Amino acid sequence: MRLESEVKYSGSSVFKNIKHRYAKSNKLFLITVIVPTIVSIIYFGFITSDVYVSESRFVVRSPQRQSVSGLGALLQGAGFSRAQDDTYTVNDYIVSRDALKKLNNNLKISTMYASNEIDLFSRFAPFGIDNDFETLHKFFQKHVALNTDSSSAISVLKVSAYKAEDAQKINTMLLNVSEELINQLNERGRNDMIRFASNEVEAAEKKVKSAALALSKYRNDKVVFDPERQSAAQLQLISKLQDELISTKTMLAQVKNITPDNPQITTIANKVNILQSEIDQQMAKVAGSGSSLSNKSADFERLSLDRIFAEKQLAAALTSLEQARNEAQRKQLYLERIVQPHQPDVAVEPKRLRSIITTIILGLITWGVFSILIAGVREHKD
Repeated sequence: MRLESEVKYSGSSVFKNIKHRYAKSNKLFLITVIVPTIVSIIYFGFITSDVYVSESRFVVRSPQRQSVSGLGALLQGAGFSRAQDDTYTVNDYIVSRDALKKLNNNLKISTMYASNEIDLFSRFAPFGIDNDFETLHKFFQKHVALNTDSSSAISVLKVSAYKAEDAQKINTMLLNVSEELINQLNERGRNDMIRFASNEVEAAEKKVKSAALALSKYRNDKVVFDPERQSAAQLQLISKLQDELISTKTMLAQVKNITPDNPQITTIANKVNILQSEIDQQMAKVAGSGSSLSNKSADFERLSLDRIFAEKQLAAALTSLEQARNEAQRKQLYLERIVQPHQPDVAVEPKRLRSIITTIILGLITWGVFSILIAGVREHKD
């Protein structure tokens, strides 16, 4: 009898132990699998808001400058080239605080994403706290995706919102503010280009005026207009005087040979002396010490060269200014919309069935891991 009672007690204990373990296992399965699955079905099936994604594509281009050589110009033409560095500038601006500030001023982004129609866990500032601009900026960055293909420089902009029309509006506005940025860069580039060329023209004009005044002052002070031209005129006069001197000397020699006592010899001789004296005076004006034209020529040529160089600088500056104005009439950068922002027809997020299945799989994995851990702990105690 005692043996039978011990067997019954032992069987009852094992049964209670198995029942206890089974109950704990069911409780763990309920907590890790059943409850999360029910919550997932309720949330993803009935609570979470639909998310609509509007997509657009654009590229930033700049006018392709013609090659300097004629053959290169014929081969290359005047098409458009990619401005990849400026593409990165636009991409950074799209997700910046400045762009968000313009969006918020025009579209009221903070109100749009904080609508009561959006579920509590998806909306911005659901409990009315953390509704500052910094938090809005972080929230906005999660709803904007921007990728650029390095080979084609085409950027793909995706904006997610909880209404189809809101997603399209935000995407369109982002492209508009990006074009405004491009226009600002163009305007600043044009203004800088023209201002620099205009400053060069003003500096060149001042040099021309200064050189002209210096040359005019030298002419007035030295009583000379153009030493080179004046020297040519003086030499021409000297040449005529020398011809006349030679003729007079020849006449004097003939008269002396034919009529040595002729009274005209004295007159002719005086004329020779006068001509020689005049020639010496004229030669002293052209070449000699003091105020001769040759001495004045060096300073005059230096001042003339300064004026000519200043005039050439002015001409080059005016040409640069004209080129700058012509270049300024063309836009330096273009934001070309390859694909316009569209209004999505259906919500692409959330993936309700996939999310529920994912929850079930994760719950089963969690249940299996905890079951193994608990079984190992119990075996270690036994």
